Amino acid sequence: MTTIGFIGLGNMGIGMASNLAKAGYEVRALDISKDAVTRAVEAGCVAAKNAQDAVKNADVVVTMLPAGRHVELVYEGDDGVFAHASESTLCIDCSTIDVATARKVISKAHSIGLEMIDAPVSGGVGGAAAGTLTFMCGGTSGAFEQAKPFLDIMGKNVFHAGDAGNGQVAKIANNMLLGIHMIGTCEAFNLAEKLGLDAQTFYDISSTASGQNWSMTSYCPAPGPVPSAPSNKEYKPGFAAAMMLKDLRLSQQAAKAAEASTPLGAMSESLYSKMEEMERDDLDFSAVMKLIKGTL
Repeated sequence: MTTIGFIGLGNMGIGMASNLAKAGYEVRALDISKDAVTRAVEAGCVAAKNAQDAVKNADVVVTMLPAGRHVELVYEGDDGVFAHASESTLCIDCSTIDVATARKVISKAHSIGLEMIDAPVSGGVGGAAAGTLTFMCGGTSGAFEQAKPFLDIMGKNVFHAGDAGNGQVAKIANNMLLGIHMIGTCEAFNLAEKLGLDAQTFYDISSTASGQNWSMTSYCPAPGPVPSAPSNKEYKPGFAAAMMLKDLRLSQQAAKAAEASTPLGAMSESLYSKMEEMERDDLDFSAVMKLIKGTL
């Protein structure tokens, strides 16, 4: 049986690991949270005692971690993945981290003879649970082809973005655009309301006109028009503002390094930083609507 070491069972990782277990793989689950490991076991995974236990003789290692420093520690630490992986182990890092760290860790993997890709995801907690995530992958064509059958189980759209780190490039550029779209959509709904046009009527018009975008039609920040949107559930997060801010900060870090002009990205980071300062970044990222309206 193919064995998979899965490290990082947060809101996204738990669903991803569960889907691999449901597909019939032996998934050795590891997280610093005992409750998370318990949930993974209940979903069909096997509890790993430590990194060595999760990784030893594993065919594949999947990681889903908060930040670049965690990825470096888990892979390159004295008791990390690289210290215990077999020569044939394939490493797939699904974390969203800075481009430089992703490329550094993959380079280290290659230096010891391991195949590795960065494969950050889009699709939220619901997509992780349903197995409908989008994966944006960076690495060699050979490593991508090895990883794709496993990614296909966890997602429905799997893209090869090119060389190592390019998965992270695609992810942060996409989420910067999403943040910009969301803020623009909030401003448009707020302006319409202030001028006497109700949200539903504006939605009916703009969703079929040139202003149409995903943030409007699938995730409308104004309560009413899209029943499934967080705006109709007191902005309970599907994708928290804190996570959007993380991605916007990564985008601005990358933009500075690449000397790329992203003025709207910078403004978006500033607005979501205000939600953090107000300790309301636990709300959905569409709750920036409340910030713009002055009701946060």
